[in-house]
Amino acid sequence: MRYLLVVLAVAGVVVSAFALQAHYSTRYLELPCDINSRWSCGLVNHSRYAVVLGVPVAMIGIIGYTLLGVVAWFRLRLQFMAFSIIALGIALHFTYIEAEVLQMWCLYCVISQGIIALMTVLSIGWWFTCRCRKPTSAAA
Repeated sequence: MRYLLVVLAVAGVVVSAFALQAHYSTRYLELPCDINSRWSCGLVNHSRYAVVLGVPVAMIGIIGYTLLGVVAWFRLRLQFMAFSIIALGIALHFTYIEAEVLQMWCLYCVISQGIIALMTVLSIGWWFTCRCRKPTSAAA
């Protein structure tokens, strides 16, 4: 399971890097993910909600996915589950902003939201299977 979670973390880093590129792009209306008036990575990543305490949200995503990848690699199941639930909460907050406030979607953000949702579900299963295993008796 850890390998799958590490691969998903790498995918999250890549998608977040694309979003960061959109954030710093000066030609943000010409990005490949700017599909129509409802789907614009450039406009979403240039909105006032794209920065938290001076740090681009996409950079926070890169750092978060890297942390999740490292925690998964070392099989720290409980920590991974806790971090992924926190990350999912953050992603859901930004989903709300996209849907209700901006009324515009970022393709990179939606892909990232799917990745973190999948990682969270898998982490709960990973932690639960670890907790439910019956100990083997050495003195049999």
